[in-house]
Formats: sequence, C-alpha cells, structure tokens
Amino acid sequence: MPLDWSPLVDLLRRHERPLLMTHIRPDADGMGAQLALYDALVALGRKPRVAIASKLLPRYEFLDPQRRVIEDFKPATFTDRDCVVVLDTGTWNQLGDFGDWLKKSPLPRAVVDHHRTQDDLGGLQLVDITAEATGRLAYEIIRALGAPISPQAAHHLFMAIATDTGWFRHPNATPATFTLCGELVAAGANPTVLYEQLYEAATLARFKLTAVALERLAVRANGKIAFTEIALGDYEKTGAVPGDTEDLINYPRGVEGVDLALVFIEQPGGGTKVSFRSRAADVSKLAEQFGGGGHKLASGARVNRPLAEARETVLAAAIALLEQ
Repeated sequence: MPLDWSPLVDLLRRHERPLLMTHIRPDADGMGAQLALYDALVALGRKPRVAIASKLLPRYEFLDPQRRVIEDFKPATFTDRDCVVVLDTGTWNQLGDFGDWLKKSPLPRAVVDHHRTQDDLGGLQLVDITAEATGRLAYEIIRALGAPISPQAAHHLFMAIATDTGWFRHPNATPATFTLCGELVAAGANPTVLYEQLYEAATLARFKLTAVALERLAVRANGKIAFTEIALGDYEKTGAVPGDTEDLINYPRGVEGVDLALVFIEQPGGGTKVSFRSRAADVSKLAEQFGGGGHKLASGARVNRPLAEARETVLAAAIALLEQ
C-alpha cells in the first residue's frame, strides 16, 4: 500500500530550513535522495541544507566537486535548522555523531527509508520495505509536494535507484522500476555518464585493494559461503582508502555455488565491519544478531571484536543460518 506523504508534506510546508541527512558511509541511494529532495525544496522557495556525518567517498566526489551543497555535519554549524529529514536509514547505529546530536535535539523530524531494520528515532516514520530504493520514496515526496523534477534531480534519482538495484540486476528491480527510470531519463537523467563515473573511474589504488580481496577469497560450508577480508594495513600497502572497499562484496557473491557472501573489514576505531549478501537466506536477521540490519538479501553490521575473532564468530552464525 502506498505511503501517505501528507504528514511529511505538511511538515515541509510549515518549515523553511530543513536539514537533509543520511547514514554514515553515505552511498548513491542516500545521497541521490538527499540531492533530489534538496533541488525540489529549493524550487519551492525553501532553504534546505544537505549534510553527511562521515567522509564523502572519493567515488562520489563528482556529485559536488566544489562541495557547494554537500556539507560535513558539525553541530555548531547547523543551529539554524528548523526540522530534520533522515533518508535511507532508521537506526541509531547508522547515524554516527549526528545520532548523538539528534537525540538531544528538540527539532521535529521524519525518517524516510526502505530497510526492514528500524529503531524509533522519534517523529514521523515513513518506511516502505517494498521500495527498491529510497530514491523512489524521494521521487514520491517530490510529486506529493507538487515540485518539478528538474534534470539534475532526475539524474540523482536515477543514480539512487540504479545503484540500489545493482544496475537493475537484483530481484528488487521490477517493471515499475523500469517505468520510473524511463520517466527519469526523459526528464534529463544520463545513465551513460552515471555508469562511467560510478563504475569506470576507479583509482589504481582501488584496483590494488581489490586484488588483495580476491587473493583472500575463501569458502566454507561446502562452498555455500564465500568471504574475504581487508585489514587496516592493506590501505597503506595499496594506497587505497576505506571507501575503496565498497562493492567488494560482489566478488564473493559471484563465486559459483555460493548462497551467502561476506566481507570483513577491520575498522580504525576497533571492531570489524561486516557486509552480508544472500541469494535466498534472510541475512538481515543474521546482521541483527550483531547489532546491524538492513534488507533480507543485503545487510551489514559492525562487530565489536578483532578481525579474526569476528570472522569466525560471524561465519559460525552464517553456517547455522544456512542449516535452518
């Protein structure tokens, strides 16, 4: 059943200076939704600001090379805001330092998301787990506001939807997905340019880090589970940065016969980030065992254990999941 956007429309019409936020380690869906909604609100005479609570990954610098719109979140510089819209997450552990600020803030807020795992962040909660991307929800918001879809907004919405469907190869890409994306192309989105910028402009260092991950590929559970890992020292050896680990999960997932794929990434502040992908098993439940969450077939978590210990603990839980 379609979401009723009227409460959010009312919120955005009553407030002039919204803060548009997304999760830490922002991706193309979250930022695409932010930027498209920003564009629409500006067209309506509002004064939105877009912020991220962690570093902008190098692969997304093309979205705002001069950083005229995308700002780094610093509490002292956002005291002028009168409401908050959080896009593409509804969990505290995905908000970083911004989450601490939000807990103390009296500002009205709304969550717009498509992930199954949710906390109560307060305010409006507009979640549709049937949506292939938060980009679709941003499109629906813009239409509900009566704002135009500019060529730039169409470009950002197409990026959001295309990336969260694995460039239309995942099961969440439906006939409705292609219909919407056709509309966005007609409105000005350029899929060719987007694909080149996202997937054909990797640094040499990123390729070297990928080589490390490929060298470490291994399987468990008679080949049903494939995994790899990245240690902190690998960045210095290859010249890569943590953002270069994005999409590494596609390699264990692509091993023949694999049902469940994992990538383990040692974190600078301690602990291990884990990415989960599956062809059928509900890995959101697996991720939730370790304080994470997400979608049924694609989730993530941060495990507060050293890399080797986290790997073995999570693998044991993954094997148990497949045996159910």
